[in-house]
Amino acid sequence: MSHPEHEPAAPPPGESFADKAYIPAILRGIRLTVNRFFQKKATVQYPEEGIYDPEASDIAIGVPNPRYRGEHILVKDEQGREKCVACLLCMAACPALCIYIEPEPSPPEWTDRERRPRVFELDMLRCIYCGYCEEACPCDAIRLTPKFYTPTTSRAERVYDKPRLLENNPAAQIPQRPRK
Repeated sequence: MSHPEHEPAAPPPGESFADKAYIPAILRGIRLTVNRFFQKKATVQYPEEGIYDPEASDIAIGVPNPRYRGEHILVKDEQGREKCVACLLCMAACPALCIYIEPEPSPPEWTDRERRPRVFELDMLRCIYCGYCEEACPCDAIRLTPKFYTPTTSRAERVYDKPRLLENNPAAQIPQRPRK
């Protein structure tokens, strides 16, 4: 009959030679790597493939967060004109100083405003996507959309001018705030 007090006790965790040499951890890491290697592809070739594509549901992220702040747009009014009245509040509110606006008088047939932006530039490389410009705008003229960052090959392509901001994401042109 053997007594438990006469059997050699197992060393506490981390005290055995195998634990000190990290052998179990190395084997777990190799097993994980080999399992991942033989699984289906785990990357998405963005922007050619979307990360929310239904046909890639096994590797896609799923549904975008509704609070996600992506690329900017300038919103159009009911007549298809930019809503911006060149009040410069978004430029003043921007902590990254990435918005540049030059106002000009609006055409005489535009009776609802005195000014409009002649130049509206947004440097997307400097932008920190904080949303302060959107919050500061009194007429809902600038908006951050759920559109992801568009890859480019030069810095100049990341400075969005007024025409690009007006046409950036047509699906986000729907009104969000009620008319005043």
